[in-house]
Amino acid sequence: MLYKTKGVALSYIRYRESSIIAKIYTETFGIQSYIVNGIRSSKSKSNRIALFQPLTLLDLVVYHREKEDTVHRISEIKCYAPFLTVPYDVIKSSLALFMTEILAKTLKEEESNPYLFQFIENSVLYLDAAENKFENFHIQFLIQLASFLGFGIETIQDLENELKSNHYPDALDASEFDATEQLIRHGYGLSVPMNRSQRIRILEKLLFFYKIHMDALGEIKSMEVLREVLK
Repeated sequence: MLYKTKGVALSYIRYRESSIIAKIYTETFGIQSYIVNGIRSSKSKSNRIALFQPLTLLDLVVYHREKEDTVHRISEIKCYAPFLTVPYDVIKSSLALFMTEILAKTLKEEESNPYLFQFIENSVLYLDAAENKFENFHIQFLIQLASFLGFGIETIQDLENELKSNHYPDALDASEFDATEQLIRHGYGLSVPMNRSQRIRILEKLLFFYKIHMDALGEIKSMEVLREVLK
């Protein structure tokens, strides 16, 4: 059957000579994989592969079968909110790379979660539209995403206690503690002055916190990019 749904493109891999298998987080079916034929063919008259760049917001009409059929097909596709800044701003594109990697590793459910989808959609739109005060976006994104994944951070003290009980080697200093507390309490756009080292330390603690709850999280490769770009 055919279904309409929104989706957020996460990644794709090449399949055979001219096709791809795209991973998309959909509003209606959760995380799904779709085979797209002929998209890399030299005979293709359009640049449709751009629709599958990470975090592209999509309107989809898809064929969806039983749950055990893990690879589905797309009937119609278009982008409903083209990027204005993310691909052209090195800091934003690095933050988007980090966001994409986190989502690809944490989104596992093949079922509808409209509140989670709306959070991801709003986060993408915020990052693209922000003119300033997005230097802590990646930290707030992790804090807010944790709530949707079932291990939300209520207070900074709760975070510190859990890190300590799982033998994290050091604690936040007073300024980092206060900054993290503010970021937990507020949404995107809050300006909390920090230097590069402080942001990295807070980010590393949050990623350790994620690994406590998600054993398969593994190495976050985009961290190296953030370390370079956010100097």
